[in-house]
Amino acid sequence: MALSLLPQNEHPAERGLRVLLGLSLLAIAFVGPKTPWGYLGAIPLLTGLIGSCPLYTIFGFSTCPVKKSSA
Repeated sequence: MALSLLPQNEHPAERGLRVLLGLSLLAIAFVGPKTPWGYLGAIPLLTGLIGSCPLYTIFGFSTCPVKKSSA
């Protein structure tokens, strides 16, 4: 088993939700009440764009569909 620094461990639907959530939270920092808490939206935005969640990697969790191996 090869250990990758940023393995793909997010389902495509989850990635889309993370991007939307990240953009929504960042909008709070720039458009809405302009609170610095909105900058936390960068975390789900980046993990959604990359497709890899560091916490999923640490705990060995994945929501990615199982890939069929050609035997």
